[in-house]
Amino acid sequence: MADDWQEEYNFAVEVARKAGAVIRKAGESEIKISTKSSTVDLVTQTDKRVEKIIWTDLQSKFKDKNYSFIGEESTETSCVLTDNPTWIIDPVDGTTNFVHGFPFVAVSIAFAVNKELEFGVVYSCLEDKMYKAQRGKGAFCDDEQLSVSDVKDIKKSIIISEHGTDRSPEKVKKIFSTMQRILCIPVHGLRGSGTAATNMCLVASGAVEAFFEIGIHCWDIAAGAVIVKEAGGMLLDVNGKPFDLMSRRMVSANNNIIAQRIIKEIEIFDVIRDDGQPQKT
Repeated sequence: MADDWQEEYNFAVEVARKAGAVIRKAGESEIKISTKSSTVDLVTQTDKRVEKIIWTDLQSKFKDKNYSFIGEESTETSCVLTDNPTWIIDPVDGTTNFVHGFPFVAVSIAFAVNKELEFGVVYSCLEDKMYKAQRGKGAFCDDEQLSVSDVKDIKKSIIISEHGTDRSPEKVKKIFSTMQRILCIPVHGLRGSGTAATNMCLVASGAVEAFFEIGIHCWDIAAGAVIVKEAGGMLLDVNGKPFDLMSRRMVSANNNIIAQRIIKEIEIFDVIRDDGQPQKT
C-alpha cells in the first residue's frame, strides 16, 4: 500500500467509529423502515443519515481531492468502479439486525485505487470491535493481529452464509439446497451473523473457515475483502475463478482446499452485477 493513503486510512477508522456511535444511539423510536428491492430488503433513516455523515466528513477532510464515491444508500441502479481513487461504503451493514436488535451491525468503509482495494475498515459497532487492514500491512481487530484458521479438513470446519433478500422460490430453493449439501459433507456447523462484513471478519479472525454468498453487493464486501486477504485468507468467485468485486458473488476462505470443496457444492443462480455488465460464466 502506498504511504500516500495513510491519512485516508487513519481518517476512515476515525469516521467509522463516529458512525458506529450514531448507530448505537439510535433508539427504536427513531427507526423508520422502508424497503428497497423487496419487503425484506430494509432501509432506515439511520442508514441514510449515517451515510450522509460519513460522506460529508470525507468530503470536508479531503475537499481538495477528486475522489469518487460508491455508497449503498446513494446508488440507485448500477455503479462503476473506475481507476479513480474511490470510497466504497456501507453505512449500516446488517440493517435487518439493527431493526430487530440482533447484535451484529457494522460500518464498512473501503478505499480503492486503480480498481485495487488499498484498505478496509469494518466497525462492528454493537460489539465495539474495530477490524481494519491495509494492503501489505496485515489485518487487525483493534490492536490484535488477525490470522485465518489453519484447518484444512472441511469436516472440521464452520461455514458462514446468508439467505439474501431475494425470496423468489427458485433462488431460495438453490440457496437451501447448497446449504444442505454443505451441511451433509458434513461440516461442524453452518452459521450466519446477518452482515457480510462481519462474516468476512470472522473468517479473518479464524472463528470460521469460510463465508460464501450470491446476491451481495460491492459495498457489503469491499472492506472485508482486504481484511480477509491481509489475515492470510483468499477470495474466489463461486465458480472457482478469480474474485470480482462487482460480480455480487464470492467465496472467502482460510485456504484454497476449503474454498474449492465449498465451490463443488454451490448451486449458482443468476444475479445482476453491480456494474450492470454481463455476468461472467
